[in-house]
Amino acid sequence: SEAKTAIIMPICNEDVHTVFANLRAIGESLLQTEARTVSALFILSDSSKPETQESERLAATHLRAAFQNKLEIYYRHRTVRSRKKAGNVADFCRRWGQLYRYMVVLDADSLMTGSAITELIKTMEARPNIGILQTAPQPCGMNTWHGRILQVASQLPGQLFTRGMAYWQQGESHYWGHNAILRIAPFMNHCALSRLPGQGGLSGEILSHDFVEAALMRRAGFEIWLLPHIEGSYEQPPANLLEELQRDRRWCQGNLKNLRLIAEPGLTPTHRMMLLTGGLAYLSAPLWLTLLVVGMLLQALNPHHILHFFTLSNAYYSLPLWGITLAILFLPRGLAVANVLIQRQQSHFGGKRHLFFSAAGETFFAAIQAPIKMVAHSYFVLVALTGLEISWKSPARTVQSLTWNDWSQRLTPFITPIFALCFMTLWLAPLSALWVAPLLIPAIIIIPFGVWTSRLQPEETWNGVFSSQNDHQIPDIVIHSNSHHSLLNLLTTTQTIGTN
Repeated sequence: SEAKTAIIMPICNEDVHTVFANLRAIGESLLQTEARTVSALFILSDSSKPETQESERLAATHLRAAFQNKLEIYYRHRTVRSRKKAGNVADFCRRWGQLYRYMVVLDADSLMTGSAITELIKTMEARPNIGILQTAPQPCGMNTWHGRILQVASQLPGQLFTRGMAYWQQGESHYWGHNAILRIAPFMNHCALSRLPGQGGLSGEILSHDFVEAALMRRAGFEIWLLPHIEGSYEQPPANLLEELQRDRRWCQGNLKNLRLIAEPGLTPTHRMMLLTGGLAYLSAPLWLTLLVVGMLLQALNPHHILHFFTLSNAYYSLPLWGITLAILFLPRGLAVANVLIQRQQSHFGGKRHLFFSAAGETFFAAIQAPIKMVAHSYFVLVALTGLEISWKSPARTVQSLTWNDWSQRLTPFITPIFALCFMTLWLAPLSALWVAPLLIPAIIIIPFGVWTSRLQPEETWNGVFSSQNDHQIPDIVIHSNSHHSLLNLLTTTQTIGTN
């Protein structure tokens, strides 16, 4: 029988032009391939703003006209917005799931070529025991310093890390909730999510639903594979640090909630470990902060405490500890650069000189942000554990103009504890300046650094620096999406002028 496939994009108060420009580019790419089994695009709206809903309906009408019945376009607005994105997808499955064998799930900033989607469908058809195929979307299309550096990080240590995950996890891999294809029948039968019982921040709706859905799909006997080799899968990185922290805040509560499911009967050890490491990714921040506070206070108040063996004054013990720490921090980046050189792919990064500069710049960038992220993630953990409400807002899909005041207001709560800890340590033990410098310097410069890295830069600014393969050879689907986005902006401007 025909492997009918639907492409679904759950949205909630997103930038309408980004959504429909991406969908049009995806649809055009599909029509250029043999993906005749993909017959429909579904825009599943949970938007609450009336003006956004109206813009979505108008854009959906224009999208239908553009494809002239070559591709079915469905727009559905959900009035009862239960269980956020997971509920939105579940509603699609209840209404239309029985009509399709597969669904390709996209985010508002997702782009996938027709050839990538076709390869996913063919793989699913050849392997009936596979429940989910997850691609490794490459970040692209963001011309702020922050965005470009994240794109380089994804292409260097990120790519090596993803391929390592795929190798070790095999058929018990991750599902990230987008840029993936799912077999609908087992998803409907085995991946329904219930509320977590109890009170407080770790009860209620499951937020990071994708990890849990993958675990349930595997429990039902279906495999989940991560396929980093598939090209033509893209997403947009956060434009600045504030957007990245906003995203981390949502992920933090979701991953901590998932810790309650580790003992769920029938889950594989691999997926139990995924749930554990997902929570530890954020719990490590308060643990690190506690270690720093205790270590600095002990050093300042009692230089002869039991841990003095590991201070700079005792090289025999401290140097191995420092060596292990530096290896953990820098070895992945060094291996990534070596991998690029061995495969002779340095041209993807503008040559050897630009490759080394980009790798060093990404490392510096990570070091500057690390202390602020440590405090921010510690705060997010505290908020999640105490049950304070977290707003689930969509990240900005376009570059926002942020003032110095915006940055100061948002980052001051995270910078202040760092200043307090550093100055107290220096007051009690002035010779500890070397220890506090990696914390104090980033706290001093993070606001101007954030302002600078968040600004949109013209293309000629880069000149090969912080550039990956997708910047040197911009994918056709990205070019087409940008073109459609510009056209939608022009149409909106024209309609606004005509109305006035």
